[in-house]
Amino acid sequence: MSEIFSSYAHIIIFLHVLGAIIWIGGMIATRVAVHPVMMSIDEPRVRVGSTLRITGRLFNLVMPFIAVILITALIMAVAMNGHKSEMKILFISKEAIWTIMTINYTYMYILRQKAWKIFEQGNIKEAAAKVKIIPNILLPINIVLGITALWLGISLRGY
Repeated sequence: MSEIFSSYAHIIIFLHVLGAIIWIGGMIATRVAVHPVMMSIDEPRVRVGSTLRITGRLFNLVMPFIAVILITALIMAVAMNGHKSEMKILFISKEAIWTIMTINYTYMYILRQKAWKIFEQGNIKEAAAKVKIIPNILLPINIVLGITALWLGISLRGY
């Protein structure tokens, strides 16, 4: 791993940061810009259907970037001896945050899939209730965690 990192450090770090930008930026854009506009649509079928389509596209967009973040993080952790005492807490904290974010993402993905099936059956109200937690609780949690992980990543680069 050290040889891979020393040969391709610039690309590995770039891909890692790009993955974080896409994932966190997508969540922020969806929550802050798209969600309020969607909530202003009066027709429930259009509002819920569009919201489910948008979140589906976001979740499918970030999925490969989550894998890129994981792979590049493992390469960097091994190559940079991430378990040295002065960096250990930062590495472990960052790993824990990305793990929690991934679990939360998986939960949102499953909720959205279930809501889509309910929506397709014509039960708009139940579909809306199923996904209500995503923009109001789960996305904000991942946004805060993601920004924290970015901060820790910058702190790690200082070593």
